[in-house]
Amino acid sequence: MAVAESLVKAPSPPRVSDATLRDSAHMAGVEFGPEDAAVIADLLVRTGVELVEVGMVSGPDSKDADLVLATHEAVGPERSMTLVVVRDRRQVTRALDEAARLGVRHIMYSIPTSEQHAVLKLDSPSPKYLEKLARSAITQAKERGFHVTFSGEDGARTPKERLVPYVTAGFEAGADRFRIAETVAYLSPWQMEEVIADLVAIDGSEIEIHSHNMLGMAVANSLAAVRAGAQWISATVGGIGERGGNAPLAELLTSLRVIHGDTRFDLTHLTELSRVALRGAGLGDAFQSGPTTPHAFSYELPGQLSHPEAYETLPAELVGNVRELRVRSRLTPALVTWALADSGLLVDIDAFTPWLVQRQERDGRPLLDRDAIRKAAVEFQPA
Repeated sequence: MAVAESLVKAPSPPRVSDATLRDSAHMAGVEFGPEDAAVIADLLVRTGVELVEVGMVSGPDSKDADLVLATHEAVGPERSMTLVVVRDRRQVTRALDEAARLGVRHIMYSIPTSEQHAVLKLDSPSPKYLEKLARSAITQAKERGFHVTFSGEDGARTPKERLVPYVTAGFEAGADRFRIAETVAYLSPWQMEEVIADLVAIDGSEIEIHSHNMLGMAVANSLAAVRAGAQWISATVGGIGERGGNAPLAELLTSLRVIHGDTRFDLTHLTELSRVALRGAGLGDAFQSGPTTPHAFSYELPGQLSHPEAYETLPAELVGNVRELRVRSRLTPALVTWALADSGLLVDIDAFTPWLVQRQERDGRPLLDRDAIRKAAVEFQPA
């Protein structure tokens, strides 16, 4: 049988969003500049990506403001989406104020749904509290005119009896779309189909899949989600991203072309996109996903370092890898404290941290790991 005759038709052609300027940009040690954002966003839209996810806000004076504004300038706010962190009602109000100030039209709420992540980030495992928080956040955003996608952070590990009522509550509150985040790579393609089938059965649901590639199945799981009825796939250029990377855009789009005969996308921009993204990310000429890379178990958020079990399907040691801190300018006292633990070095963290931040800015934001921070602490001399 000819290849063309054996193409498997997708239930419906998926819409594609790209999270390079959000998920990849928050990979440990990666910081894109506004110029990178403008070029990447433009190439993504020219490729046929419908929505460019850029930046993250949790309150005023967002560090990602320049990325968001550059993306708006390049492709317009209608083609971009910004992640808004959800922790409590007051914090959401501040974050929405910041999103409005930046001209954001489309937000994506990051809400932890697994019991483990809810305890870490919301201080409560209660599914009722989770639903109440989501309803409140979604209602606030819709009243202010935002298009709202809400997430299930660590949704792949969230049991059906906890996830389905949460998603149902979100759509009842007026949300436009739900994103299930495979924050921790966890599911096989056939398991993914079962999870998605439960979600698309919810009245009025529109579902997006966002997979991580630690187990090498992000593209397969994305295609399985579409097979089960998901309407959106989230990817990143080159698969760059946290925890083993994300679903790589080029592999995803070429799979749609070969397997499903999907010719909607202009694939000629993909190689240039990879070059630009890798250069902007400071990752050299290539990025490899999976559990054996130097980036796979690297973090720049204190909570990920102090509670790695919440973010890892398998521990670094199991594959002979190590857990590490990688950071450029996003230094915090908590990160510095982690880096200096058990080193025998005694410094004033509150004085040393801003000193190191200033030095990083002066020196062009070189990549720091634990050893580099310890070396800097030895050199530190209080004013």
